[in-house]
Amino acid sequence: MKITRSCLTIGCLALSLSGQLQCAPNPENNAYFGNVHTHTSWSFDGFTNGSRTTPSDAYAWAKGKPITGSGGPDMRIVTPLDFYMVSDHAEFMGVFNQMANPESPLSKTELAKGVTSSEPAVRMATFTTILREMSEGKRDPQLTDPVLARAVWAEIIKAADENYVPGKFTTFAGFEWSSNPKKRNLHRVVVFRDTRHLPDLVLSALDSDDPETLWKWMGDLRSKGSTLLAIPHNGNASDGRMFETVKFDGKPIDAAYNKTRAANEPLYEITQIKGTSETHPVLSPTDEFAGFEQWDYTLSADAERPTQRKGSFVRQALLDGMSQAATGAGNPFKYGLIGDSDTHNAAGNNEEFNYTGKFAFENNARHRLTGIPGQPAKQILQVQDFSSGGLAGVWAPENTREAIYDAMQRKETFGTSGPMIKLRFFGSFDYAAGDLKKADFVKIAYAKGVPMGGDLKPGTGKAPRFLVMAVKDPKSARLDRVQIVKGWLDANGNQHEKIYDVAWSGARKIDAQGKLPPVGNSVDLSTATYTDKIGAAQLAAAWTDPDFKRGERSFYYARVLEIPTPRWNTYDAVRLKMAPLTNVPATIQERAWSSPIWYSPAS
Repeated sequence: MKITRSCLTIGCLALSLSGQLQCAPNPENNAYFGNVHTHTSWSFDGFTNGSRTTPSDAYAWAKGKPITGSGGPDMRIVTPLDFYMVSDHAEFMGVFNQMANPESPLSKTELAKGVTSSEPAVRMATFTTILREMSEGKRDPQLTDPVLARAVWAEIIKAADENYVPGKFTTFAGFEWSSNPKKRNLHRVVVFRDTRHLPDLVLSALDSDDPETLWKWMGDLRSKGSTLLAIPHNGNASDGRMFETVKFDGKPIDAAYNKTRAANEPLYEITQIKGTSETHPVLSPTDEFAGFEQWDYTLSADAERPTQRKGSFVRQALLDGMSQAATGAGNPFKYGLIGDSDTHNAAGNNEEFNYTGKFAFENNARHRLTGIPGQPAKQILQVQDFSSGGLAGVWAPENTREAIYDAMQRKETFGTSGPMIKLRFFGSFDYAAGDLKKADFVKIAYAKGVPMGGDLKPGTGKAPRFLVMAVKDPKSARLDRVQIVKGWLDANGNQHEKIYDVAWSGARKIDAQGKLPPVGNSVDLSTATYTDKIGAAQLAAAWTDPDFKRGERSFYYARVLEIPTPRWNTYDAVRLKMAPLTNVPATIQERAWSSPIWYSPAS
């Protein structure tokens, strides 16, 4: 365990659940890891797909305790998390659980027969029907009980409060608003800073699929004392609708829309079980790592593929946001980045070697690899394409609701595809060449510049210099490289992007084509093992943009890659003594992404 200078001088109080030394508030901030996108059986799709978990089970799991009786081996995280939030769907909140209650009239409905069937294939077929009807705008009045929804929401809040241990383990009250027009994912997770001034009933997308309805509702709550934010996810499953430059009704977005969206949505969830939506090879053909964990489907159970890439991925959205800002309309897509889970069985699944699936039936490893009896082949492929869960990383002075929420609000956040990679990223016109090597470089970095999520301030230098440092997860693989991703608008308003390798392991050199050779691959597929003889435990760089022009709007974010390791399906295949799957990758290069730093020319 690394003890920082600030911990030594301020005085330490306790260990967090992930093993990080807890101190009095650290002005240089600590890294905390967690999830705010977690479902239990209180979500209609969690229950229908076999989960019987509760919010209390979710919080126990995040703290390192097992979930038992889940249809397979006990689910238990190896490295507990620092913060966690149950975000069950507002739609049908708690209703489907009542279908298993013989005293409830809902248990007598025709739908209940499919939802509570002992046959997983029957439950899945029922779930398919529910999804289709939701996307078509069909509403069943017997499934919308505001009295029940209020009671369930109150229990969600109660579970969050009962499990909150300031300084050690943080919980939040929140939910998911799940707009799904024509199977296009427009979902948002809503996070409250505290449990004061909360509504007695949360907003459902059954009332409206239009995100502007959600933002208006959020604004109304702020006028009554609430503090809250929304986090969109899975633009990769939106078929171009998540970041489109028209409103829900097809009219062009404008300054009022851009301001409202930016005020309500400071963060974007870049990776989770349903894939990664950083970018796509069609949008970023020169990015050799653009095809990472795509999960290339719309939100349907019939394996429909999206056709629109623009509007689906956050790197393109960052560019489009700058284009909007250049017109004077403001930037609607000025997102910080996190990773998250989207488990529907309470357990977040960020550990590749410890993967237990998105839905309860996947807690059986054989079901993950070969499906359940009667399951259509195309649905089996969707399950095999699922990623392991990601993590939200925040830099905050202490592990409390207020500190972690405020870090999310100011976008001093980063996302990982699962490992606890610690990533710091700062920018300034005034950093000196040797600042990164100084013992107090973090103090200097804050004093002379801005962290991830910030805006570059005018300075004396001709071009901005960025300080980046990445440290491997002690229980995961070593690091391959650190890259800085730049996007910018030229003098004519044309969009550009470029990837710069700025630090890497070993003695590799950039070749004549500007490419860094691969780090190598030590994975043994027959045993699902790898060696740490390649890669580095820590990488750092002080990098100055060689292509900077003061008149060009730009953003920069850091991307860190691990060396190749086995993907979850390879671990499963070895345990089950099966041949590896051939339709999905056998290995993975886990990674982390910082929030961007932006530069805008002086007006």
